[in-house]
Amino acid sequence: MTISSRFSVAIHVLSLLELNKDGVNTSEYIADSVNTNPVVIRRIMGMLNKAGMVKVRSGVAGTKLLRPVSEITLLDIYRAVQVVEEDALFSIHDKPNPKCPVGRNIQSSIEPIFSSAQAALELTLERVTLQDIVNSIQETETKCE
Repeated sequence: MTISSRFSVAIHVLSLLELNKDGVNTSEYIADSVNTNPVVIRRIMGMLNKAGMVKVRSGVAGTKLLRPVSEITLLDIYRAVQVVEEDALFSIHDKPNPKCPVGRNIQSSIEPIFSSAQAALELTLERVTLQDIVNSIQETETKCE
């Protein structure tokens, strides 16, 4: 099990919109960069639109960012594409055997640890902006030239 790829695709999409802000950003163009189907891109764009990060104009090629990339954190993106619900990053198996001491106590023993781990992940994501990602892409691209 992994975190949904919607998260990395959304970061990809938003980074591309910033780096191609003077270009035409159709779902087909973006899908070509992500190497996926335009339907997947449109679904993610709908989530980002609902979160107030992009403006999507139906029938008109020209999706644009609504906020500066310096004001969009990875946590904002993570939440926008509904990767996981609060305190639901780690799932715990249902109905362990209550007759077993481990089964009876496993959930209460690991739930606080899982909650703490999710909080740490979210704190890390909150500290990184989309500007950081765009800068990294630009630096890496410059080194490759």
